[in-house]
This record gives sequence, structure tokens and C-alpha cells, in this order.
Amino acid sequence: MKHKIIFTALLAGSSIAAFAQQNAKPEDTEIWSPVPAVVTPGKTLGDAPSDAVVLFDGKNLDEWVATNDTTSGHKWNVLDKIITVDKSAGDIQTKRKFMDFQLHIEYRIPSNITGSGQARGNSGIFLAALPWGAGGYELQVLDNYNNKTYVNGQVGSLYKQAIPLANACRKPGEWQTYDVIWTAPRFNEDGSLKSAARATVLHNGVLVQNNTSLIGDTPYIGKPEYRKHGASPIKLQAHGDKSEPISYRNIWVREL
Repeated sequence: MKHKIIFTALLAGSSIAAFAQQNAKPEDTEIWSPVPAVVTPGKTLGDAPSDAVVLFDGKNLDEWVATNDTTSGHKWNVLDKIITVDKSAGDIQTKRKFMDFQLHIEYRIPSNITGSGQARGNSGIFLAALPWGAGGYELQVLDNYNNKTYVNGQVGSLYKQAIPLANACRKPGEWQTYDVIWTAPRFNEDGSLKSAARATVLHNGVLVQNNTSLIGDTPYIGKPEYRKHGASPIKLQAHGDKSEPISYRNIWVREL
């Protein structure tokens, strides 16, 4: 008897749901507010949209400072609307600090690049620069066009943590793009991790990191770790290898 009552109740519920569905109107599931903000896309693919913070448009490095001395005027070289790494100046980072964002950045490995492995066109984009440990969370820049290295350190990797889903390198001398969605980590009041950092990365239009969670920062030696922090600069690395310096252009970010 008990099972019969339950079955009858289920049938009744199904009948009510079916009746409600049959009598539903399109307006019942329409949402009209809040209205998304209007953003004007760039004129061509890769151009900054109207709500972007332009970090480099080919004119100057006013949005950047030297990482090792934020008061120093010694930064990288700007010529012909591109930035070329000055290894003697060290890393550079944005004056502004960010949490979650969409980043577009273009880079070029020089056509006369020499070296091999990690000593060939090495640089890095630190999606959040930190003044301790590994220096933040690094998205690797490297020439991996017919150049082997450890796969968790090749271009498109979140350094020493996440192997890219594909090698989408263009050959040296050609401009290449990164489009990144970055979600910064969150921390509890006591400094413990509340939610991990995540990154989605497209390299030359190819998905290489799919909402990847990081287990900490990205050290060259040792294990990743998290230490409590908030909004942070974006940093570009002047790697110490002896290969010819690479270049960057068209850098913009949308805060999310």
C-alpha cells in the first residue's frame, strides 16, 4: 500500500509538471536586466576593445616599471612600436595591480635565434607577480619550434606545473599571440587557500590550457606553494640565457 501511494504521488507530480510545461509561455524564462555593458570590439582581431587597459600600444612604457627598482628609469627598449627585452635591465612589471582579467599579448622570437632547450628565446609572462619565492605564476614563453625541452617547461606551459595541450608555435621571426583568462587565487583571513588560481590560455588561437588550476606559484627548483596575497602586477621576464632577446607588442588587459 505504501509503495502504491508513493507511485500515485509521483504520477500526480509528473502530471502537474507536464501541465505546467504545456501552459508555459516564452516570457516565463526571459531575463531583461541587468543589461550587459556595451563593449566596442577592436577594429581588427587582436586590437584592444573599448573597455581595455592598454599596457603597451607601441608608444612608450609609461605603464611599466623595472621590477628590481620601481623608481629606476632603466627599462626595456622601445623602437618601431615594439618592446625588445633588455636583459641588463631585468624584469619589468605593470604599475597597476590586477585580480581577475583577460590578457592579450604578442611576442616574437628573433629570426636569428640561437641556443637550445631552455636557452633559446626564453622569457615568461607572470600573470601575478609576487615579491617572494618563485616571483609569481609564470606562463612560459620559449622557442619550441623544432626545439625540445621538458614538456612542463615548454611554451604554453604554466611553468613546471601544467603541460600545454598542444604545441602551437610559429617559426622564429613571426609574431605570436597569447590570449589568457586569469582568475586570481583567494585566501582566507588566516592565510589558508580559499580557492586556487586558474588559467585558460590560447596560443596563436589554439587552446593550450583549459581552465587549469594551479597548485601554487611556479618555482624553477622545488615545490609550488601559496602565500596570501591580493591584486598583483603583471610581469615580463628578462631571462638570463645568452640567446638573442625577444620582443613584445600590443599588450592590453580587461579587468573581470
